[in-house]
Amino acid sequence: MKKSTVAFLLIAAFVVGAGVPAFLIWNPAGWGWADRLVGKREEAGPGEPNTGPATAAPATGKKKRKILYWRAPMDPNYISDKPGKSPMGMDLIPVYEDEAPKATGIRVDPSFLQNFAVRTAVAERGSIPIEIRTIGILTYNERDIASVNTKFEGWIEKAYVNYIGEPVEKGQVLFEIYSPDLVTTQQEYLAALDYVNRLESNNAVPEAIGRAHSLLESARERLRYWDITEDQIDELRQTRKLRRTLKILSPVSGVVVAKMDRSLEGMKVTPGMNVYKIADLSTVWAEIEIYEYQLAHVRLGQHAMITVDAFPGRRWSGKIIYLDPELNQKTRTLKVFVEIPNPDLRLRPEMYANVELRTPAVSGAVKVPEEAIIHTGERAVVIVQKDREKGVFEPREVKLGFSGDGYTEVREGLRPGEIVVTSSQFLIDSESNLKEAVQKMLAARAGGGEGKGEKAAPEPAQPAHQH
Repeated sequence: MKKSTVAFLLIAAFVVGAGVPAFLIWNPAGWGWADRLVGKREEAGPGEPNTGPATAAPATGKKKRKILYWRAPMDPNYISDKPGKSPMGMDLIPVYEDEAPKATGIRVDPSFLQNFAVRTAVAERGSIPIEIRTIGILTYNERDIASVNTKFEGWIEKAYVNYIGEPVEKGQVLFEIYSPDLVTTQQEYLAALDYVNRLESNNAVPEAIGRAHSLLESARERLRYWDITEDQIDELRQTRKLRRTLKILSPVSGVVVAKMDRSLEGMKVTPGMNVYKIADLSTVWAEIEIYEYQLAHVRLGQHAMITVDAFPGRRWSGKIIYLDPELNQKTRTLKVFVEIPNPDLRLRPEMYANVELRTPAVSGAVKVPEEAIIHTGERAVVIVQKDREKGVFEPREVKLGFSGDGYTEVREGLRPGEIVVTSSQFLIDSESNLKEAVQKMLAARAGGGEGKGEKAAPEPAQPAHQH
């Protein structure tokens, strides 16, 4: 072999042996060419920036899913940047990039929905009856209270009803009274009656008989004016005997609610003096009060349902018969009276009564079950289901209207046909509060704020809304 050939080979061997390692160490173009040469690149770990070119698909044709963080299956507030065990001893589950909560909703694990028996309902249009519940006190029906008095002066000689609360029947004798005026009127009536009989028996001229009948009728009319009954007048006509005392009868059936004095016998009475007051309890009134904002839903003739503690399980039906003309300035309430039929006399005045008024319904309202509403004090929120299969939900603030019959009117924020959560929605709402904390943790990790391989310390989640 020629010496020149040998020298060339030695120089080439030196260049390959020393130059190539030096070039690899220097590597001015980075290792991207090597990744392209082998057709792959390493996947960046959680929180590490990816500096190489796009990852090539593996031989299987499926792109590898990127894990954002790990979370406890039963406690959405516990998250970590690496696999491990939850405080409850359960394996943490990965949350992938394509499963991360988006700005338009909250993704909830299907096992969560099953474990907590999450129920839903459809927002629909319909009628909502407005209910007003209040407390009332039973009282007498003031239209059925009768006053017993006389239209003549006299003295009570015998009293047959002597105490308040005693029941009486219509036509029952209450007391006997002596009155000189009454005796004189009886005498005038009997004298007129005898005069008519004499004229008729002597075949007097018709004009005289007519004048005699006029006198008789005038005497009879004076007895009627003094509340002497027709039966008592007929008895006087048949017996032709003066009665020293007259029996005063009860004009109604009911109970005695007032009496002029403890002892009535021997007492002098004057015209218009109330000896008794008798109330008919076949109907009673419930006196209730409603607030000013409820006036729009109350009207005369409106039906009401009444219950009392003395008879649990029994209900009475009544109707509004009277509205007070003005409000109570201190309580800002209006007095309302409800009339209640009481045929068996079970209801008694001064009983407490629970009164329920059902007003005309709000028609055509968008309504949801009352349990679907999350009240926070300043706002009302419903959890709207956007995708059942993927478990995507959205908290949405709504404006409410009237409530009744287990439903609430939604005036703004919800459309008919949308699905809302009616149970365990406060847990989903708590996860929506966690969403912001998770995003902040991921942002901090991407910025290099936490060391590689160390457990992330998530920011405290916002407390769940109070319910």
